[in-house]
Amino acid sequence: MVSLPGLRGRKTVPQRSTGELDAMAVAGALVAKALRAVQDAAAPGVSTLALDEVAESVIRDGGGVPSFLGYHGFPASICSSVNDRVVHGIPSAAEVLVAGDLVSIDCGAIVDGWHGDSAVTFGVGPLIPADENLSAATRESMEAGIAAMVPGNRLGDVSHAIENGTHAAEAKYSRKFGIVAGYGGHGIGRQMHMDPFLPNEGPPGRGPWLAPGSVLAIEPMLTLGTVRTKTLDDDWTVITTDGSRAAHWEHTVAVTDDGPRILTL
Repeated sequence: MVSLPGLRGRKTVPQRSTGELDAMAVAGALVAKALRAVQDAAAPGVSTLALDEVAESVIRDGGGVPSFLGYHGFPASICSSVNDRVVHGIPSAAEVLVAGDLVSIDCGAIVDGWHGDSAVTFGVGPLIPADENLSAATRESMEAGIAAMVPGNRLGDVSHAIENGTHAAEAKYSRKFGIVAGYGGHGIGRQMHMDPFLPNEGPPGRGPWLAPGSVLAIEPMLTLGTVRTKTLDDDWTVITTDGSRAAHWEHTVAVTDDGPRILTL
């Protein structure tokens, strides 16, 4: 593993070698391909189950295994969260997209034992401005977190950057966004969810250090209203308590000496 001078003996976010990062990027590229295919297939009249079938086909045809399928009993290869659903929505033949839906798709794949994890939010056709701004604000918050993935920063610096990205978006779009409470990013590698947990807000200068090879899945979730959520009776689908719409963006990102490396492009 690569060491960062001055950090020896201090707790760091787990590091990967350059070769291991390259292997993770193979899995990440497959996830990106699946997400593109899902977005291309999304149209009025298409079910979220059909989108799940598209993603699974792309992943398996690319030599990967869907990491969500069977994970703690989850029954699908993607999480499809539409409108007021924040995360972990279960694809269904009965759930048919209509024009103007705001769709968040979370997807993961395993290739040669390494995981990639990414999420995107998009509209079924044109979105109303509020929904368009919500998705853009969530993406910009993620990008702010990605920019903080540099050697010598700490986990809290990434959380704080995501929070600051949200506040910058609030100023840009002249409205408040809710940072969903209790959900955030995570370490990733040979397992999909690993320590540490990455909150999407909080003070800087705390938590383990980032060093070359440290990898995190950065995934802000914002709403047009409340920060509170509840889980439906399926024990998976998380929705906003006030019915406001939500967005979710995610990339798997590595720290390198040359700057952040997005592994899910």
